[in-house]
Amino acid sequence: IAQDRCAGGTNGRGKDVAPMSVVLEVHDLEKSFGAVVAAHDINVVVEEGETIGVIGANGAGKTTFINMVTGYLPPSGGTIEFMGRNIRGQSVRTITRLGLSRSFQVPQVFLSETVFDNMMIAYGIAERDGLGLLAPLMLDDRAKRVDLHLARYQIADYRNVIGSALPQGIRKLLDIAMATVRKPKLLMLDEPTSGISVEEKFGIMDILMQALKEEQTTVLFIEHDMEIVERYVARVLAFYQGEIICDAPTEQAMRDEGVQEFVIGKEYHRAREG
Repeated sequence: IAQDRCAGGTNGRGKDVAPMSVVLEVHDLEKSFGAVVAAHDINVVVEEGETIGVIGANGAGKTTFINMVTGYLPPSGGTIEFMGRNIRGQSVRTITRLGLSRSFQVPQVFLSETVFDNMMIAYGIAERDGLGLLAPLMLDDRAKRVDLHLARYQIADYRNVIGSALPQGIRKLLDIAMATVRKPKLLMLDEPTSGISVEEKFGIMDILMQALKEEQTTVLFIEHDMEIVERYVARVLAFYQGEIICDAPTEQAMRDEGVQEFVIGKEYHRAREG
C-alpha cells in the first residue's frame, strides 16, 4: 500500500503554516524478523511543537516504529536523525540523554515506593553520572524540584501513596512524569489512556497535555481510542501492515478511505458523520 494513498501530502500541516525546526527525521526505516517484515519504507518528519497521533490495528507496526526510534529495537535499514544527529544504533541511555524519551503501555513505576520516592529516584538517575552516582539521592533542592513536578502533573495529593495503591490514571501520570524529568525535546507515549476508565480518560489527558505544553515538549503517541485522537492531536500517522498509509491533519486522515477501511472502520466513520 503506497504512502500517497492519503491525499494531501502535507505531512500533517497546512500549506500556509510556517516551517519550524525539525526534531525527528526518519527515512526508509525497515525492520524484519527473518522472513517477516514488521516495518517497511517508514518516512516521517516531526517538527518542534507538534502533537501527533499514531493509529493502526494491533500488529500494524506502531510500537515497532517507536521501539526503533528510541533504541529498544535495532532497525534493519534506514536512517534516524534526532535534532540533526544520527541516532541509529545508539543505546537507549544515550538517546534519552539527547532529549528523546518514551513511556510504555504498562506504567513502569516502583510499586512498593511512594509517588514522591518514585519521582526522587527518576530525578536521581537523570542527574547523577560518573562519581555523582555515589552522591546522596535525597537532596533538599532536588526534593523541591520533585514537588514542583508532581504539582505540574497534578499528582501532589498522592505524594505519600505507594505505587501499587494508585488509581490507574494517576499511575499513568506518574509514569509519564518520571519520563519527563530530563525535559525531553520529544516524548513518545505508548497508549497513554490504556486501562483508564471512560470517565477518567479526558481528565487525565487534559492534565497530561497541559503539562507537556508547559514543558514545551513535542509529543507523539500511539492511541486506539479515536475520541482521544480527534480531541488531542493535530496530525495522524496511520499504520497498516508495517507501512504508513496516511500522514495528514487529523480531520483529513479520518476521512481517508484507506484509514476508514484498514484502521478505524467504516462503521465508526458513519457514526461520527451521523
